[in-house]
Amino acid sequence: MKNSEILELTTEELTARIGEEKGNLTKLKFAHAVSAIENPSRINKVRKDIARLNTELTKRKAASASESK
Repeated sequence: MKNSEILELTTEELTARIGEEKGNLTKLKFAHAVSAIENPSRINKVRKDIARLNTELTKRKAASASESK
């Protein structure tokens, strides 16, 4: 997921997407523990996507908190 795609999402969509990606990461880790998955670098990609989503969500929360002051 690219940053341009993340910026287009609403805050609610960001929160939902984070949940989806965390579930996806759990499934990937479990599948990799049971038997080697085809592309183990997907785990790192999903982790980085979650981090990007969380970063944008934190930025938006900080911006809304500073606006309300």
